[in-house]
Amino acid sequence: MDETQRSFLRDLLSVSTPSGFETVGQRRWLSYVSEYADETRTDAYGNAVAVHEGAPDGPSIAITGHGDEIGMMVRAITDEGFLQLSRIGGSDRTVTRGQHVTVHTDDGPVDGVIGQVAIHLRKSDDETYDEIAEQHVDIGVEEGDDARALVDVGDPVTLNTEITELTDGRLAARGMDNRVGTWTAAEAFRRAVETDPDATVYAISTVQEELGLRGAQMVGFELEPDAVVAVDVTHATDHPDSPSVRGSDVELGGGPVVARGSANHPAIVDAVRAVAADSEIDLQLAAAGTRTGTDADAFYTSRGGIPSLNLGIPNRYMHTPVEVVDRDDLDSAAALLAATAVRLDEFAPFGVDL
Repeated sequence: MDETQRSFLRDLLSVSTPSGFETVGQRRWLSYVSEYADETRTDAYGNAVAVHEGAPDGPSIAITGHGDEIGMMVRAITDEGFLQLSRIGGSDRTVTRGQHVTVHTDDGPVDGVIGQVAIHLRKSDDETYDEIAEQHVDIGVEEGDDARALVDVGDPVTLNTEITELTDGRLAARGMDNRVGTWTAAEAFRRAVETDPDATVYAISTVQEELGLRGAQMVGFELEPDAVVAVDVTHATDHPDSPSVRGSDVELGGGPVVARGSANHPAIVDAVRAVAADSEIDLQLAAAGTRTGTDADAFYTSRGGIPSLNLGIPNRYMHTPVEVVDRDDLDSAAALLAATAVRLDEFAPFGVDL
């Protein structure tokens, strides 16, 4: 990963894009891919698409990630000036207390903190976690009218975290889920376009995945490519607290993860595994016997069924402010998908022999 690619990843991680409020991140993503695309476009909800036009009779592939992240929202403002909260997506109530936050208002950011009762004042035997709806943001005002002058009900709220360079090429930040997916889609697109493939290649950053794969449902209906690879994070289980019975044996630095079963079309699984073997790219495998929980679930049921694959980026501590990924896994995923796009005509059309 060179400095330009690292800078792009940091750009994506530095913005706040809770579901339904993805605009600033989508703009940055489009700015990067537009340099390499024959065309870029967006739809009414902000799904962003970059297109490389291949040969008229060539196959087509969409490489996608979702641009939204989990967050919170102001649901009420008390007369004392505190902001009451609701969740956006699967925010974790166990990690929100005692955190710095930003309220994203129409007039600009407002800083605050999510209050936590001091350990001295809590009951010694009470270690329960309040629901997010029972937590509050303190923005420092003295009464409700002061808060209402700054903040509106419905303003999104995100945790404030730093992007931290750990050792051995690993990064920690909020929102790896799924900026690493949109980074991979953009970077795979760039690398594929450099070879001018016969395939038509789409790079896509979807919206509102965390609310139920909403953006992918829109895009899948509109584009109808021959194949889709949805890049998203997957649980790395190589840390002490991970319950091994709830995940596959996925580790950071072990390479991208190919899911098998449910949405994952066997012909695309075979194609990606073949390209990885030929390119000497390490892969990991994961079982998805019921669903992937990613945009792949929406794409493969679009139209008459679009052959799809979920490619995972190993991620520790998902949906917390300290998600950890390995840059080598991102690089490998981008190289793998670019090579797959270039060789797509070797594997298309995708079907099941009966």
